[in-house]
Amino acid sequence: MSLERTKIYFASDFHLGAPNHNESFEREKRVIKWLDEVKKDATEIYLVGDIFDFWFEYKHAIPKGFVRFQAKIAEITDSGIPVHVFTGNHDMFIFDYLPKELGFKLYREPIIKTYDNKKFYIGHGDGLGPGDRKYKIIKRFFASKFCQWAYARIHPNLGLSFAFSWSRSSRKTNASYDAKYHGDDKEFLVQFCKDYVKTDNSIDYFVFGHRHLPLEIKINGKATYFNLGEWIKHNTYAVFDGEKLELKTF
Repeated sequence: MSLERTKIYFASDFHLGAPNHNESFEREKRVIKWLDEVKKDATEIYLVGDIFDFWFEYKHAIPKGFVRFQAKIAEITDSGIPVHVFTGNHDMFIFDYLPKELGFKLYREPIIKTYDNKKFYIGHGDGLGPGDRKYKIIKRFFASKFCQWAYARIHPNLGLSFAFSWSRSSRKTNASYDAKYHGDDKEFLVQFCKDYVKTDNSIDYFVFGHRHLPLEIKINGKATYFNLGEWIKHNTYAVFDGEKLELKTF
């Protein structure tokens, strides 16, 4: 007997491809097991960025690997369960191939959704809040049509090799910061949430990835900020049952 579909699931930062094939392959299988579990009672699934440690779609080539994950997403969307995917800072070069092939809805900016009278602000989280100006400039450049056109001129063997190397370096640089909470005044996403509710107090849940640390933080008397963590160490996700949002570990 199939379960009644009543839940909405959120996960982010699988970083498939990192740090090497064997570890990524084991993580991919773990993610697929999670997807097999949640599809039993899911009304919708949100994958909130950095699904891949790097992704770039050339006109006639895509990165090798991750076929089991891709097949599972296609299976889920084919069954009628909507899957929503957000680009993150590691996979912002997802273009039209994966959405068309796998049947998911792609988002490049945060969105607001309402479920059962609860209002969600959902996004990867990179570039939000004060500070981090260097990254915001780099992100704006990477998102430009010229940058994407120029990168596509590089042979895939060289372009993907360079990108995976850069991605590994970036993750190692941020590892010590990601390991602990630094206080409300130093957390960009907490600051973003606090600033946001000053002008719009209608949000119940802010749901972000990017930070790599599972977090549940009250912003005011109404709103709560959830960070979904990541799947290299934490294997965390969130589930909304129609009444409340909760962080869980797989």
